[in-house]
Amino acid sequence: MKQRIRVVGLIRQGEDVLFLKRNLGRMEEAPIWELPTGKIRLGEQPEEAMTRTIYEYLGVEVASLKLKDVTTFVALSGASRLSNLYIVYEIGLTDGEELKPGERYTAYKYAKFGETAGSLRLDDASLSVLEIELGKSRPPAEVRTVAHGATVFVDGGSRGNPGPAGVGYYIVGEDGTVLKQGGEFIGFATSRIAEYYSLKEGCEQALELGLKRVRFVSDSLMMVNQMNGIYKVKNKDLMPIYSDIQKLLARFEAVAFVHVKREQNAEADRDVNIAIDKHFELEPDE
Repeated sequence: MKQRIRVVGLIRQGEDVLFLKRNLGRMEEAPIWELPTGKIRLGEQPEEAMTRTIYEYLGVEVASLKLKDVTTFVALSGASRLSNLYIVYEIGLTDGEELKPGERYTAYKYAKFGETAGSLRLDDASLSVLEIELGKSRPPAEVRTVAHGATVFVDGGSRGNPGPAGVGYYIVGEDGTVLKQGGEFIGFATSRIAEYYSLKEGCEQALELGLKRVRFVSDSLMMVNQMNGIYKVKNKDLMPIYSDIQKLLARFEAVAFVHVKREQNAEADRDVNIAIDKHFELEPDE
């Protein structure tokens, strides 16, 4: 699988984030807004690429630059799948300096993600970065709509590792509606196997609902990296589940895999514990 590496900047003005309006060259197309994003040229360090990108796109110098995170996801590029690795920076600009978008962009706007930004048609890459970096475990309905897809939160857990294990899923549609959620006891397993069974269950539930474009969200960084092709699956116990998942994924039009912190996956995590407790006829924690 091919991999695309980009640097992307989060420029804030209070609680607002800077978005750029891409020059599409065709007036009849709906405009696309995105975060400042650029390529890394041969011989450049990522921070050099980020500084150059801001100057080329906005005509201003970077006052401060701080590495925030690295995120990965998979998206369709034509008829094939493309792995994306985005290096995310927090960027500070000099107060009062006027921004001057060049040929690539025609306008800029500061907006709150999930409020004013919800009326913008954001590109999928910028949306994925924002969901992770701004801590949006449940992206607002209006933002999900412009992404043209549902979000499926999945989680798997094992008490004892290996031990009694379960899976949970929480599915939110384009319009913000909770389409389905639940959990299932899967028997005696390791936490890693449970995570993969949760993804398989999420795929099956999404397909049953007729969803075609889906963003799968998990707090298992290892699984997300393996699904994005960053690491290979070598564990023989995982291979049968991984093979089943690949067959299910082929039935979607587009998929992406996003890693979040555990607290951002609370609903699916709760359903894991409910499923295990129910099997042993225990009362779930409040």
